Amino acid sequence: MARTITVGLDGSGESRAAAEWAAREAALRRVPVRLLHVWQPVPEPLAQAPLLGAETQQHWTERIPRNAAEGLRLRHPGVEVTTEQWPGAPADVLLEASRDAELLVLGSRALSGLAGFLVGSVGQSVVARAEVPVVLVRAGEQAADEHVKDPAGIPSAATGFRPVVLGVDTRSPDGTVISFAFEEARRREATLTAVEGWNLPPSSVYSLAAGVDPREEMIRERAADLTEVLLPWREKYPDVEVTEASRIGSPANHLVDAARDASLVVVGRRVRRSPFGIHIGAVTHAVMHHAVAPVAVVAHE
Repeated sequence: MARTITVGLDGSGESRAAAEWAAREAALRRVPVRLLHVWQPVPEPLAQAPLLGAETQQHWTERIPRNAAEGLRLRHPGVEVTTEQWPGAPADVLLEASRDAELLVLGSRALSGLAGFLVGSVGQSVVARAEVPVVLVRAGEQAADEHVKDPAGIPSAATGFRPVVLGVDTRSPDGTVISFAFEEARRREATLTAVEGWNLPPSSVYSLAAGVDPREEMIRERAADLTEVLLPWREKYPDVEVTEASRIGSPANHLVDAARDASLVVVGRRVRRSPFGIHIGAVTHAVMHHAVAPVAVVAHE
């Protein structure tokens, strides 16, 4: 099923928010949405229990995607919505289903008073292994959250989109990630905010001790590097307004801060072929867990 946005659906508030986001994105891309419900077969002894019989299990596994699809069709009449049910381990099934999708969308828990880990083990496993972009959407995410407030300061989905935020590493930039962010900004007619965070090298301690402050020169150099990296993309996407932010400090912290006023945050993940461990990257891992806006993780070589 080429050119389809696939959503992992389990009936939770997180997955429902992911489905709504996917429908809005599908309208921008003019592609269908596929709701994928993964169910794990009940062991035979449990399947024979009165409350967990085969008919009861089938009823609930069919009801979740059917109800979700009906709701999406009502709220997004121009979007084609299909449903599928696959048995198996959720992470493995989602990865297999993503192979013929252009985007995979998953839900993650909403922020609370405690700054904890918000992406579960299934989501982390999928992000670490998927070859297509994966978008993580918080529970409770609303269409109005992605738009600027109206002139009266009231949230509205009728206003323009908030910026798309792109995390850039000028030391190893990747065109796949940058292109994805520019495309998303163009679809939304939104500003693209390119953010790079960096730390002073250890040698700067000696300069400071000698009374020489190297920060101003380094700020100019890093800002120039960011401009140079983005120049080809500015020329390719002349209709996308771009702002650049090269700042001293943690890249993850700067991206999480920028996410507060963003419609989407785009970060990269380098593909590693090792079968051991979860390979996401420290910055992307932090943004996944702490950014309040939807986060797109784009795999690249």
